[in-house]
Amino acid sequence: MDHRMQHSTQATNLADILERVLDKGIVVAGDITISLVGVELLSIKLRLLVASVDKAQQMGINWWEADPQLSTRAKQLEEQNRLLQQRLEKLEAALAS
Repeated sequence: MDHRMQHSTQATNLADILERVLDKGIVVAGDITISLVGVELLSIKLRLLVASVDKAQQMGINWWEADPQLSTRAKQLEEQNRLLQQRLEKLEAALAS
């Protein structure tokens, strides 16, 4: 078999696999616990989801929409919230005096 044909087939297979994983989603989960003399010192819960954005949203996962580091809309909401909290504190202080 020609080397170019083999490379093309491998790339197609990889693309097919990636498309299936993103379409269906894949979850990897694991827990790590470190104990000493029966006393739990450290507990780590690992959860990894690999899926397309559309699939994640179908599953009810959309945390990136509310993360200020990833969403300009979330940054705007965070700023509005901060300003409203400041106004509320001023109003409460004015009513208290």
